[in-house]
Amino acid sequence: MASRAKRRRAAGPPECREEEGGGDDTEDDSSEEPGSEEDSDDDEEELNQEVNIEFEAHSISDNDKNGIKKLLQQLFLKAPVSTADLTDILIQQNHIGSVIKQAELLEESDDDDDPDEVFGFISLLNLTERKGTECAEQIKELVLSQCEKNCEQSMVEQLDKLLSDTTKPVGFLLSERFINVPPQIALPMHQQLQKELIEAQKTNKPCGKCYFYLLISKTFTNKKSNIRKKGSSSRQKEELMFSNAEEEFFYEKSLLKFSYSVEEESDSCLGGRWSFEDVPMKPLRTVMVIPADRMNAIMDKLKEYLSV
Repeated sequence: MASRAKRRRAAGPPECREEEGGGDDTEDDSSEEPGSEEDSDDDEEELNQEVNIEFEAHSISDNDKNGIKKLLQQLFLKAPVSTADLTDILIQQNHIGSVIKQAELLEESDDDDDPDEVFGFISLLNLTERKGTECAEQIKELVLSQCEKNCEQSMVEQLDKLLSDTTKPVGFLLSERFINVPPQIALPMHQQLQKELIEAQKTNKPCGKCYFYLLISKTFTNKKSNIRKKGSSSRQKEELMFSNAEEEFFYEKSLLKFSYSVEEESDSCLGGRWSFEDVPMKPLRTVMVIPADRMNAIMDKLKEYLSV
């Protein structure tokens, strides 16, 4: 599974940059040593260099605990969800789900590169089957509480009923990766997960049939857009940008959808502020509920746009 990716030394998102503060910390250009500007240009050229990286998919194992937990924290930030508990469950049910790792280290890679580093993963937590477990209840509480803050009461009631109906299981779909891993990697991951879910249903293993999929997507919107209104069912698609580009297809097919701000939850970027082409961006989480019978249409869209 080959794909092009930026060098891991430039792992920060390209649209993520630190806005400069006041001028007190600005150094005089005359204080630079001879050749420093040239060295800086060389460093920048090296960091922007693209290389071929071969990825491999593996079954989830105990060795992936730290990597998966780190990616879950990237999604939930400061939300009251036990990522440790969720990680443990995903490892226990490793008959479904995959992790993505680098096939082999490149000669020019740093000495401290970890050959077992998790670049991404995909899995599913059946919220109905796992009813009563700490992380399942926390996830349901999170989406319901945010729905109450951002949506009309009718949608809150609809979502609550859907999550409470034990006759129609809801699967929490998780697909996380480093931001500089290209979206083409998502196609084989989703295809494999769907095969594994079908097999689990046939063999009566956990995470079998789901009637709905719940997805929390990392999204962004123009910080100057005044679009958050109590009672609005969703933000318009054109006003959202998706960190995982393929999740826009899930958004289009979703039955319920709404977004909430995570601007106050220190969304990575090493203390910088989100921006895109010099436009300040507001980080969001977009909740979607997708009927299972629409997944084939979504997979067709992924094939059309992500096939390499």
